[in-house]
Amino acid sequence: MPGKVAHPTDTIKGGGSLTFMDGVNLRDELQLDLPVAVENDGKAAALAELWLGELNDVADGMAIVLGTGVGGGLVLNGELVYGTHYQAGELSFIFGQIETGMETSIGLHGSAVEMIKRIGTQLQLPEIDDGLTVFEHINAGEPAANEIFDAYANQIALLIQNIQAITDIQRIVIGGGISAQPIVAERIREKYLAFFNGNELVKATLTPAEIVAGKFANDANLFGAVYHLLMQLNQEV
Repeated sequence: MPGKVAHPTDTIKGGGSLTFMDGVNLRDELQLDLPVAVENDGKAAALAELWLGELNDVADGMAIVLGTGVGGGLVLNGELVYGTHYQAGELSFIFGQIETGMETSIGLHGSAVEMIKRIGTQLQLPEIDDGLTVFEHINAGEPAANEIFDAYANQIALLIQNIQAITDIQRIVIGGGISAQPIVAERIREKYLAFFNGNELVKATLTPAEIVAGKFANDANLFGAVYHLLMQLNQEV
């Protein structure tokens, strides 16, 4: 589920883009004669990569999920970090300025869905949210599409720089449906290293994080949900 999931009750807080789920305990609502576990979608994606993907051999890493907003899951010492209030990794709530709304949040500016719509609108596509067609134009080098895509990659690169300054992790995995396009992780890595190498003090002080595409793309949260359930039922590691 999007939003904060408070364990062990599994009650959903906020609901992310599904605000009607605020305060819902999905396990109780479903009333199934089956084991049910509930997890935040970004954390589930990180669990998938930790279990069977690009974070499997990494002690300290993070999954960044680019979708409607920006989700995340932080892994330290080989374990998913929940935080005191189960909200570690809620990257959408990082802001660029002090504002009362979400206008300067990374959740808005880092939204893959909104980036695709901006390009679709600029190119006057019949369906502005047609991601496959948008990436055909990006991969073909279409200038208008790449101008918007570059600005988007810069936003995510800056987010990664700020995460790295706080966490000093080894690897960041880019997830979400658009991560199936190799150019996404490639362009974000390019923009991140351009900033890193272009700032002498940063370069002299910090070590950059590796940036790779996730193994499971849009299915990561499904694999991670299975792993979360297995850990709850069987104490699997």
